[in-house]
Amino acid sequence: MAKGKSSGSGGVGLRKLHLVKDKERGDWALKPEGGDRALRRFERKADARKGGAISDALGKQGGSVRIHRRDGQIQEERTYPRSKDPPGSRG
Repeated sequence: MAKGKSSGSGGVGLRKLHLVKDKERGDWALKPEGGDRALRRFERKADARKGGAISDALGKQGGSVRIHRRDGQIQEERTYPRSKDPPGSRG
């Protein structure tokens, strides 16, 4: 299975990313699930969420992003494009 892909229910084949606070650098990092290297970095979480930065990082195939709080807890999960939302999703 390709890195960044999921075999779980609902999100089959969707690329999964996480937006997390990097405590060492003090910025926000967009990382593939299970990966250590950031695909993109942002000074503020709001910068990542505006202007299509997340959907651009996912590319044409789309995928899901888990947006974390500063403490590491998941704040929300978003799917791009919305048409890729699994059936029964609250989003």
